[in-house]
Amino acid sequence: MTILLSLNPRYVTYIRYFLRKINRKLQLKRLWHQDNGDWHWVKEKATPIASLNRSLWRLSVPSFSFHFMLGLSAIISTLGLLANSVAIIIGAMIIAPLMGPIVGMAYSTAMGNRKLLRRSSFTVFKGIVLTVTISWLTASLISLKTLDTEILSRTNPTLVDFGIAMAAGMAGAFANTRRSISSALPGVAIAVALVPPLSVVGIGLALGEQDIAFGSGLLFLTNLICIIFFGGLVFLFQSYGNIDRAKKGLAFSTAVMFILGFPLTLSMRELIVKKNARYQIADLITNQSEFANSDVKSVTVVPRNGYLDIGIEVAAPLNSITQADGDRLGKILARKINQPIDLRIEVIPMKVVESSARDLKAKN
Repeated sequence: MTILLSLNPRYVTYIRYFLRKINRKLQLKRLWHQDNGDWHWVKEKATPIASLNRSLWRLSVPSFSFHFMLGLSAIISTLGLLANSVAIIIGAMIIAPLMGPIVGMAYSTAMGNRKLLRRSSFTVFKGIVLTVTISWLTASLISLKTLDTEILSRTNPTLVDFGIAMAAGMAGAFANTRRSISSALPGVAIAVALVPPLSVVGIGLALGEQDIAFGSGLLFLTNLICIIFFGGLVFLFQSYGNIDRAKKGLAFSTAVMFILGFPLTLSMRELIVKKNARYQIADLITNQSEFANSDVKSVTVVPRNGYLDIGIEVAAPLNSITQADGDRLGKILARKINQPIDLRIEVIPMKVVESSARDLKAKN
């Protein structure tokens, strides 16, 4: 310091400048080694077993909050389904607490914790009964007899729904083991859709539609089993529990999934047949001169025993489509689809009225 004071102030400034520059380079070098070396300070840690166990126990207890929120979710879901409103149905999925005890079942399966498995299973059972009952009462009071797309879309589960439930179950289990991504749980609840299928079961019972109740119940059972099985695998993969304790639960889940695979596969094949037939019909109709001035409103395809029942609803001018046109179209469709068909064409008379303000003279 004495030497610096004895130097010319100009040199002192230069020396201080170089010292600051060297110090900055040293800091950058330390930061570089820190960012390219041991990153223990940013390493994501799994939730401790004790903490996860307490959390899932709380979610698996059938408390007043659980029943209250699930009941409100059932009402919202039922009204949203009857109103055919996607936004309302999504809101019901978010507030439903049913995902918690189901993840608790997956965790208890991996851990071999029979006490937690009984508790979470009982909570899920009570939640199922509560949701179906409230949905049945709500649908009975509303007395709407129409079945819109949001209801019908949950009555015929396929392997696509199996894949969604599989991925959602794994995401739900993993999100519970990572505090940094716990905000993803509402998205998991939306993806897996637990309450709407149960609400459709209640609606089906209220309307006396057993097929609808059975189909939506099959969808819920698919979601439930996939969450338990694949969620349990995620817990095992992260060393929560061990395979020896989990093998009985996983074996039971595997057997149930194998049984569910038969109706899901049949539904998937039926869906593929419907999609292909609709595409071919729509493509064929646009190239037919008889339908040039018509507006195709809907095309329905229902696989029957050995043939397809096809219904086409069109808006067209009166007498523009005759019986001969329908017979000719039916033969063309059967040849193109390579299957026997029964074709029904419903023609809605269409009358166009046009008026031009240019032809009207202003009156004083």
